[in-house]
Amino acid sequence: MRRAIAAALLAASLAAQTPALNKQRIAFKSGGLTLTGFLFTPEGPGPFPALVWNHGSEKDPGGGPQFDSVARIFVPRGYVVFAPVRRGHAMSEGRYITDEIDRARQSGGARAAQELQVRLLETEQIADQLAGFEYVKNLNTVDASRVAVAGCSYGGIQTLIGAEKNAGYRAAVAISPAALSWNGNPLLRERLLRAVRNINVPVMLLQPAKDASLEPSRVLGAEFTRLKKPYVGKVYPAIGPEEEQGHCFGGARGMHVWAADAVAFLEQSLRP
Repeated sequence: MRRAIAAALLAASLAAQTPALNKQRIAFKSGGLTLTGFLFTPEGPGPFPALVWNHGSEKDPGGGPQFDSVARIFVPRGYVVFAPVRRGHAMSEGRYITDEIDRARQSGGARAAQELQVRLLETEQIADQLAGFEYVKNLNTVDASRVAVAGCSYGGIQTLIGAEKNAGYRAAVAISPAALSWNGNPLLRERLLRAVRNINVPVMLLQPAKDASLEPSRVLGAEFTRLKKPYVGKVYPAIGPEEEQGHCFGGARGMHVWAADAVAFLEQSLRP
């Protein structure tokens, strides 16, 4: 009940906030590529805790309300938010991962596509995320000892693999990780189980009731529990608008569902 009330209050406060954000579009490097990122900062000198937000597989993640909606959850609570746009997605140089996987499927079949998906997620894509992490943690306004990572769908996968790397994240919030790919790629399932075994920071794993698959919560959650790692998992009940019960809670429109829980988790995990 307390969480439900907190979620309602947070949703109301978000709705009441003005749309103005301290938002900057910046360029940063990942290897030889120039990537785009969106930086949101609170008022004041800081240093502030920070959140790296990983987008999903959508071609143009910065073209909609996703990044602004994440910022409106965390910036008013004193977080710097940085959303790196990985290679091949609109605004960033490089080859688009979905196109590469599609080509592998056409030329080599399902197994080739599965292998390439895992390889790109754990090499090029993670390199871009960690380049974004390096950028934000070196800002004067950021407390580099208090940086967390979060994201949904492909971004949830990136969140778990990023947390595995022991690059300096203090906590991770994975939303719907691999839910769309779970039934179709056993290699990815095994890769995420391996990530769980290597993660040494607190993890929150969240899914809506009618996600494409709830096996990520069941299987990965069971592995976190078996290993006695710091872990919080939640599958939300099937209430509210139908579109907010599906994959990634319907995107920006459904972020209010998980916002209060994620904020509370990070506040506890990032305490100085």
